[in-house]
This record gives sequence, C-alpha cells and structure tokens, in this order.
Amino acid sequence: MSEQMKPGTIGWVDLTVDDAPVLRDFYARVAGWKPEPVSMGGYDDFSMMNPETGTPVAGVCHRRGPNQDLPPVWMIYIIVASIEAALDEVEAAGGTVVKRPAKTGPGSMAVIQDPLGVYSALYQAA
Repeated sequence: MSEQMKPGTIGWVDLTVDDAPVLRDFYARVAGWKPEPVSMGGYDDFSMMNPETGTPVAGVCHRRGPNQDLPPVWMIYIIVASIEAALDEVEAAGGTVVKRPAKTGPGSMAVIQDPLGVYSALYQAA
C-alpha cells in the first residue's frame, strides 16, 4: 500500500490471475518491473518493484486463497475512512459487497462490485 493512506485515493493495484508466474514474467519484460516473491503459505504471489527505486508498484497474485472467488482482474484498492460506512454506501447505491472486511496487513479490506459489475476493493488503514 502507498505511504499516504488518504481516503479517496488509490492505495494499491494488483492483478489476480490463474497463472501468476506467466504474467509476472510478462510485466517484468513489458514494464521493466523486478518481481519479488511474497509468501502466501504454500505458494508465492509477487510484488512488482520499480527497479530504480526498489519500491513496490503493483502485485501479481494467484487466483486462489483469498482471491479464489475473483475473476481475472486488475484490482484497485480505494482508501476509505470507514470500511463499514463505505460498505453501507455501496449497498445503498446499488452495488454488491462480494467479500466482507478481512484483515490485510495493518488494515481491513473488502471487495465490492459497482452497479455495473466492475470489481474493486476498499481498504481502511489501521
């Protein structure tokens, strides 16, 4: 996630696919990113690093574990002040809560679909 977790900003983006190593290598070649494994307890997802700064810019994830129910998708993580309040607004505005809040790093994350079916995630920092 980004250093500044200001509500209303995009804090992270990652890709969820069935074959993460194939797209890890693809984006390493195309974008010049340097992949670093992230242990998921039995398999690795990947943090894609800016080779000049060493900072993470995106993730490439397997569609299993916490992502098993997601379609292949580039997922954005929208920072919110209150995940519960934001989820209430999702439903009131005609969206769907796909995954209820779960602890992710120092905060909580939920997956939603907007009224047209597009997936995104909401993230509340601790």
